Amino acid sequence: MIKKRHIVIGAIALILLTSSVTFITAILLLDKYKTNTDGYSITFNPDGVEKANVKKVNQVKDLLKQYFYTDFDEDILVEGAAAGMADSLDDPYTVYMTGEEMQLYTEHAQGSYVGIGVLVSEDENGYLDVIEAYEGSPAKEAGIMPGDKIVAVDGVEATEIGAADVIISKIKGIEGTDVGLTIYRPSEDREIELTVTRKRIKTVNVMSKVLEGNIGYIKMLMFDGSAANDFNENLDDLLDKGVEGIIIDLRDNPGGDYNQVVEIADRLVPEGIIVYTEDRQKTQEIEYSDKTELEVPLVVLINGNSASASEILAGAVKDYRKGTIIGTTSFGKGLVQIIIPLDDGSGLKITIARYYTPSGTSIHEVGVVPDIVSELDEKYEGYYISQVPPEEDLQLQKAIEEIRK
Repeated sequence: MIKKRHIVIGAIALILLTSSVTFITAILLLDKYKTNTDGYSITFNPDGVEKANVKKVNQVKDLLKQYFYTDFDEDILVEGAAAGMADSLDDPYTVYMTGEEMQLYTEHAQGSYVGIGVLVSEDENGYLDVIEAYEGSPAKEAGIMPGDKIVAVDGVEATEIGAADVIISKIKGIEGTDVGLTIYRPSEDREIELTVTRKRIKTVNVMSKVLEGNIGYIKMLMFDGSAANDFNENLDDLLDKGVEGIIIDLRDNPGGDYNQVVEIADRLVPEGIIVYTEDRQKTQEIEYSDKTELEVPLVVLINGNSASASEILAGAVKDYRKGTIIGTTSFGKGLVQIIIPLDDGSGLKITIARYYTPSGTSIHEVGVVPDIVSELDEKYEGYYISQVPPEEDLQLQKAIEEIRK
């Protein structure tokens, strides 16, 4: 059985933090204590950094140069120091991204990239679990299914390639070229060898349909840069068809663009606060909705993998009692990040604030508690929602029942 894990979007970078250089986190702070190497300098603030620590950084660098068993590029130490600074803050969402990782992150956030078209999660063994194969994608056409594991790329074991972002970069490539994949299918207990041709993927993260009983259903896989536009188009289409209620499915949705989810919430809830953030200076930034609101019954489905932007939407709907939240308690990521590109193409993702629901609740490390707790059948415990047949999806059936009331 596949254990439930926190979803990682395929192209979102997972940062490789080298423990041997993490302690160089004081580097590049500001102002006076200076070290010089071939005309370059790194400065420190004497009010915030002990001189002994500055000396230690140079000692460590010199000792590594003298004794490390192979030659290495000193730029690796600087990269490690940058990563170590972010890592030392003990916040998993504040991370340094290399140029390649930054490119992958940006591509996926924009919803377009060259690859095979899968949404994946890294499992505890270093393989990639397939959460979804996008409609019309090379992966879908090759027969890749939710629940499959990508265990090798071009004949190289995934665990030998490295972390998830490195594996993903190997799967991506030049449009029209082939990539060899070894897939393990747990349901059949066998490996499958596939050759998949890469193409430009336009991710489809919002899908809708009309369920039996004239109920509209909208599934949101993540909040990318076009999420609000895609959501509004799908919602308008369902309303034009005269549906008598709407189910928004945010299960296994890890979040995404803050501004996009604010725009979506504005469409659903009445006039008032949608969400607000508060930084370390206690400065608040408030997002408001207008008087326009959804006028049909609403249910929002969540689970333990619904995070961040998903929780903003669920929290606003719950606080305004605009709809019924059904499922299990959400992940509990109540922090806001910004992405800052650096001069060399790398980047820094920094947590800048907590966010709060309209009632002033911080859901960080707590989650959004559903109005109606509903579990999946125990035989699907640990499965992703995409692996559960709709007719056996007890949470969805509960949502339909609630709409019919």
